[in-house]
Amino acid sequence: MTEIVNDDVSFVDFEKIRIRRMTREDLPALEWDGEFKHFRNVYKSVYHHMQQGGADAWVAESPLGEIIGQVFLQYKSDRPELADGWKRAYLYSFRIKPPYRNHGLGSRMMRGIEEVLTSRYFTRLTLNVARDNPDAIRLYKRLGFQIVAEEPGVWSYIDHEGKWQTVEEPSWRMEKLLG
Repeated sequence: MTEIVNDDVSFVDFEKIRIRRMTREDLPALEWDGEFKHFRNVYKSVYHHMQQGGADAWVAESPLGEIIGQVFLQYKSDRPELADGWKRAYLYSFRIKPPYRNHGLGSRMMRGIEEVLTSRYFTRLTLNVARDNPDAIRLYKRLGFQIVAEEPGVWSYIDHEGKWQTVEEPSWRMEKLLG
C-alpha cells in the first residue's frame, strides 16, 4: 500500500481513505501536528456534544491511519437560522490537509454528511465560509450551496492554555436544500 512520501499524493489510492465517525482517540490528531492545538478545547467540546447527541463529527483516515480530514456537524444552536434541531443542521470545522485537497475527498465527505442528515429527516444544511476563501466558496457552490446571508464571523473559544480567544472572520452563510 503506497502512502504519502514527501507530500506527494500521486500514489495515494483515494478510494482506500476511510471516512468514519470521530472517536475520543482521534482528538490529539485533530491538532495536525500542533497547527491547530489552540482548538484543543473546541475539539473536546465537540466530542462531549457527540456523546449527548447534539453533534456529530467525522474524520478522513489514510490507509496508514493518519487523520487527513475532519468535519463537525451541530444539530441545534442558539441561532436557529444555523441549526434548529429538527430540519436544519450546521456544518463547521471542515478541513482537509493540503496535500489531499482537490482529489474529491471533500466532496465525498460532504455526500456522507448529506446521507446522514436526510436519513434523520433534515432538509437543510448551513455553513459559514470566510469571504476570503474563494476555493471553499467555489467548492460549496459546486456542491449546491447558495449564499443566503452575510455573517460578521465573530466567535470565541478557550485555547489550549486556558485563554479566551476571539476570532473575527467576515463570512458568508451558505445553505443547501437536501433531498
